[in-house]
Amino acid sequence: MSQKGHKRRLRPSHKALAVVSALVLGGGGVVIVAQGASAGQDSRRAPVTATIDCPDVGDRLREVPDQARAEVDENLAELDSQVADAYGKLASGKARGEVLLGELKEQRTTTISGVSDAIGKSAARPEGLEELSACTMQQAPAADPADEPAAPDEAQDQPQSGAQNGAQSDAQGFAAKGGGTGSKAGGPARSDFVAIGTVKPNVRTPARRAGASTGSFAVQCGRNENRHLNPDNVIVAPGVSNGAHHMHDYVGNKATDAFSTNNSLAAAGTTCTNGDQSTYYWPVLRLRDGRAEADAKAPGGGQDANVGTILRPKQVTIEFKGSAVSRVAAMPRFLRIITGDAKALTNGTANANASWSCTGFENRQLKDKYPICPKGSDVVRTFNFQSCWDGKNADSANHRTHVAFAGRDGSCPKGFKAIPQLVQRITYGVSPGARFAVDSFPEQLHKPVTDHGDFINVMSDGLMSNAVRCINGGRACR
Repeated sequence: MSQKGHKRRLRPSHKALAVVSALVLGGGGVVIVAQGASAGQDSRRAPVTATIDCPDVGDRLREVPDQARAEVDENLAELDSQVADAYGKLASGKARGEVLLGELKEQRTTTISGVSDAIGKSAARPEGLEELSACTMQQAPAADPADEPAAPDEAQDQPQSGAQNGAQSDAQGFAAKGGGTGSKAGGPARSDFVAIGTVKPNVRTPARRAGASTGSFAVQCGRNENRHLNPDNVIVAPGVSNGAHHMHDYVGNKATDAFSTNNSLAAAGTTCTNGDQSTYYWPVLRLRDGRAEADAKAPGGGQDANVGTILRPKQVTIEFKGSAVSRVAAMPRFLRIITGDAKALTNGTANANASWSCTGFENRQLKDKYPICPKGSDVVRTFNFQSCWDGKNADSANHRTHVAFAGRDGSCPKGFKAIPQLVQRITYGVSPGARFAVDSFPEQLHKPVTDHGDFINVMSDGLMSNAVRCINGGRACR
């Protein structure tokens, strides 16, 4: 399979978008549209961000023969590139909305037919994929620099004295500095941020039953000190460079990129102290500070509207936990799990699983907001991975249906068995009021709900057995 790189550079300009005014901001490709202006409505209303909403073809797939997998993956990656390129034209004012959507539909029709043809060579052609070729324009809130910062509502049950006042003042300081406005950094909207002190506790855990597996197994893999970064996604787009269109942080396996195979992963070194060769990765977090990072002109970076200083994690914690209702079974080697949805802005939140919080406030988890943390508190991203496995498949056509989340009572769905649950916790030292955003596909607008984590289990069978014994035996092992 040929290596594919996607080179685009979004050039800010002031041009018309259909019959409403558009402004390209900060090199990040955010289109601000004066809402209702063309209809004679009050043009002082808060502006909105226009983006492109396309059906997720990969998520609709249920069966892909092994011999068709490579061709299907390449076509799915091409669909992502087509949307990213179309968004670049929209953001730069190079195409009117209706014309752009027509061209995009033609491209997608051809590529989706390629997906169906590849599958049809060795199995029944999937039905209904052709209906997924049409895309629409979607609007999302964007910050208006003229807005006055609003003080957050009072919160209850503060975990520490003075936290409420600190959170309020930090939120006001954030707004005063232009945090999240996009007017300087092309980042997420002001409405994407909330002071953590205003959020009520919302974490619930299932009660443990007799027979629960209460132990844990921690893996120490560092904070990506060796700067293992790339915009690939070996799970969703194997063999395609820049398959993610955003930069990933990696710990664990030292060789992971788009062209990794099970054999190459098994032969690679690791940053984990116990020899775990698994690969753990997630989108980088950036300060939207206007500075040119090393990837400012590169795919996955500035070419895909991901700009600003990449933040190195302050701490990365990797831990495997048990089931509230049963013992856990070993994961198969090379099991792949994705948690969260990188396209949740346009796909909807059915698969979203982002958890944002602040140290000292982790009984309050946010799914669709970035936290504004008080002074002395760090930003926290937590990924709680699926902990139920179908017992047969190391992956699935849409990379989701072979694993599942436990129910509210902690039990797995019928036909699934409990496996060790991977929990990744990543902290960042971010100054109160500093603008930041997670890397994303360009059309996903750096929304917090698009955060996600990826994992390939490359533990040796012996190491996995040790983990299972610790978890089922109620011991905390490292």
